[in-house]
Amino acid sequence: MRITDLMMKETMIMDLQATTKEAAIDELIASLAASGRINDPVLFKEMILKREGESSTGIGNGIGMPHAKTKAVNEPTVVFAKSSKGVEYESLDGEPAKLFFMIAAPEGAGNTHLRTLAALSRLLIDNDFIDQLMNTRTPDEVTALFDARQAEEAEKKDSKQKPSAQPTPAEVTKAASASEDFVVAVTACPTGIAHTFMAEDALLKKAAEMGVQIRVETNGSEGAQNVLTPEEISRAKGVIVAADKKVDMDRFDGKPVLQRPVSDGIRKPQELISKALKGDAPIYRSAGGNGAGEKHEEKGSIGSKIYKDLMNGISHMLPFVVGGGILIAISFLFEQLGGAEHPLFKLLMALGGGDGAFHFLIPVLAGFIAVSIGDRPALMPGMVGGLMAVNSNAGFLGGLAAGFLAGYVVIGLRKAFAGLPKTLEGLKPILLYPVFGLLIAGTVMYYIFDPVFGAINTWVVGALNNLGTGNAVLLGLVLGGMMAIDMGGPFNKAAYTFAIGVFTSSGNENGTMMAAVMAGGMVPPLAIALATTFFKNKFTQQEQKSGLTNYVLGLSFITEGAIPFAAADPLRVLTSCILGSAIAGGLTQLWAINIPAPHGGIFVAALANHALLFLLAVAIGAVVSGLVLGLWKKRTEA
Repeated sequence: MRITDLMMKETMIMDLQATTKEAAIDELIASLAASGRINDPVLFKEMILKREGESSTGIGNGIGMPHAKTKAVNEPTVVFAKSSKGVEYESLDGEPAKLFFMIAAPEGAGNTHLRTLAALSRLLIDNDFIDQLMNTRTPDEVTALFDARQAEEAEKKDSKQKPSAQPTPAEVTKAASASEDFVVAVTACPTGIAHTFMAEDALLKKAAEMGVQIRVETNGSEGAQNVLTPEEISRAKGVIVAADKKVDMDRFDGKPVLQRPVSDGIRKPQELISKALKGDAPIYRSAGGNGAGEKHEEKGSIGSKIYKDLMNGISHMLPFVVGGGILIAISFLFEQLGGAEHPLFKLLMALGGGDGAFHFLIPVLAGFIAVSIGDRPALMPGMVGGLMAVNSNAGFLGGLAAGFLAGYVVIGLRKAFAGLPKTLEGLKPILLYPVFGLLIAGTVMYYIFDPVFGAINTWVVGALNNLGTGNAVLLGLVLGGMMAIDMGGPFNKAAYTFAIGVFTSSGNENGTMMAAVMAGGMVPPLAIALATTFFKNKFTQQEQKSGLTNYVLGLSFITEGAIPFAAADPLRVLTSCILGSAIAGGLTQLWAINIPAPHGGIFVAALANHALLFLLAVAIGAVVSGLVLGLWKKRTEA
């Protein structure tokens, strides 16, 4: 398959107008949507932003490669765009991006498509080719350039002239006998579409220039390819892991392993190869877990690390929250019909309540926070610590503390046991880490964290129960507004996490906080839907179509539906949505609304103690936001 079979002329943008990263993404998505290559621009945008949140796809050298693999894509497509002015794209080299390749891959894309995308990625590390692309003026010139280059690459491959071709294990064995300069590498990015293969090609080319033998395993959308053999790993002077997701690390036990983001494989191949040859990297020690050794050398800020660990716990906890919460909510319907002895009330409460899914909320949260920090050996002490927090009334705060405690205890144990004889390596994961991890983390929980956080939790719940109307409304305003600040980001998650903590700690009597965040989270997409419906002249046809889907998303309590609109016009959209969400959250507290379920939107509204008032609060907030946005936004140009 030719690259240009995916890079359609009608989707190309030869003069990109955007000047910001978010606007560029929106312009590219609009081209995809107009050509019918995607079926859900909102979901596609969400997945693009999710990928950007893991690491910037501005790979440097003036190139941006936003990409996503999702069911929102109808046909595999690459949108090419060129900006004469350049876009501040948060590129890894800090320079503006001028060439863009938005890759849209459907779930279950065939191998042919994935190989074609990999071929595209490899071309984009060729500086001469990039210069030629910058000089194109029409879609026909772009197409001709790619076809010519792909034909040239095919000719080289047929004549076995391609200098960066991946050597076979047999070729490596033969070459290694004549040279000791041999390293191995693994490249992987979260989606496995672009960066994985660009890093592979960059390492192969640079190794050829340096006269170094290298084998590169890729962990892309097709799974692991060119898998490293035990013999190759044993013979290598060092190991390079350029990856933004977990890879099989236990096989590198005892080797110098250089762990870096996949972007470094693209931008710094010479540095990585040189360090691997010198053994200038930490010795990796396996603990029997998946990647249980040293972490990335470049870890980012402490705040981002804490947020990543916390989100790992919350993401694993959410299925228990949603599944258990909805079943609890439904059970109340049967309680109203037949009382507490109704068999379906008993069944659903047993499945979702304190002896069912909700019983695992805090242990799962703590366990997977610990896993994010200390990998698999930290799971058991983290979960037990979380269970201790439940049983001691330390609650949600105690569970958070248990997760971080267990994770760092295991890291400490790993360092403490590093000097043990090799004959005892097998005992670490099955005996030493479980016993000492549980003993240390459990002791600290029992004597320190449980009493301290139990007292704090009791005070917080008591304070919330005794809030005066004015203070309650103020808290509702804050929580509701936070839900709209970043629509699924840290502020949104902080407000939701606070409400969940109160909900799980004090039972249904404090579903009032849940009402505030649910109302606040429903407002932004509903406001967008209303604005696009009643102020059509302020939005493009594509935005009007996308706006209709926000009715469903808003009613379902899926705040992220408003993200594409916020990205395109952040000042107006965010300001109006925060205002309406804060009003909705405050009204729920003014009217003392209680929702006994942590998710579901309109589908659980009937279970509120004042269902109509809850819907009214949401409606008022949405109308206020919609009016402000509609009146404030500028008219679109015809």
